[in-house]
Amino acid sequence: MNVNLIENWQKIRIHFSKCFRANMHVSIASVNEENQPTITPIGSLFLNKDQTGFYFEKFASKLKVNSKTNKNICVLAVNSSKWFWLKSLFKMSFSEYPAVKLYGELGAKRQATEKEYRAFQRRVRKTKRLKGSKYLWEDMNMVREIKFTKGEKINLGTMTKEN
Repeated sequence: MNVNLIENWQKIRIHFSKCFRANMHVSIASVNEENQPTITPIGSLFLNKDQTGFYFEKFASKLKVNSKTNKNICVLAVNSSKWFWLKSLFKMSFSEYPAVKLYGELGAKRQATEKEYRAFQRRVRKTKRLKGSKYLWEDMNMVREIKFTKGEKINLGTMTKEN
């Protein structure tokens, strides 16, 4: 079911925020030069206020390569919070989107702004004291822009009719 991005953008941003709390990532699909789809988990995607976004491109090697021949992507964000699903199953209805797909086009790779870097640091702050945090999150300084053009909420039958 298509979602009007302009009218529902704030609701979509809230959904993505909840997904990151539950999953710590979203999945981004792209297509390589042989027309084969590939999926990349991304924990650093951020949605701006204007139907655009960005992610830190330190580990997303397939997206980087695929963007040279096909800039189209699809982002899937699923709220997999157990409480959300249990509450929805008990009520026989989802009070919010269970999942959203955003379609878009990859843009320029560029140096992250100070504001973008701080947003990422806030997202990973709970992991700062862990040994692996330095290896994963250090040197996160390049971002890839995304312009979103279409949105879909995932239809799960009668439990999603009201969303």
